[in-house]
Amino acid sequence: MAMAVLAGVLTFSSGVAAQNPPAAAENAPPTADNAVMLTVFLKHDQSRPLSELNAQLHRQGYYKAFPPDGVEVVSWYVMMGIGQVVTLRLPASRLREVNRILENTAWGSYRTEFYPTYDYKAIGTAAHEKAQ
Repeated sequence: MAMAVLAGVLTFSSGVAAQNPPAAAENAPPTADNAVMLTVFLKHDQSRPLSELNAQLHRQGYYKAFPPDGVEVVSWYVMMGIGQVVTLRLPASRLREVNRILENTAWGSYRTEFYPTYDYKAIGTAAHEKAQ
């Protein structure tokens, strides 16, 4: 019985450690071996005027918090009739941080959708050139 309890504690402890990477990893810049790209759709609440949405974003600290320092903005577009589409490059260890910032500061003005993405431009261009 004691062995089963010990095994359970060790399993739980190792899972908790995996959820909390070292602080150095959280602050690491994105590199080829640790970076992910994330495309975020920020869909406007079209039932409210833009001035009201922007006031709410300001009150919630959105403009101050997003994007967080050290997260690269690859692109940021307004998609008329939808809202905004932002693609970020960041260390995988900071994914939760970006998610929490949007949950705490953008919700209410925006509905959010998240899509992990990757840069295919060089591969697609090379395949096109090879086919010519």
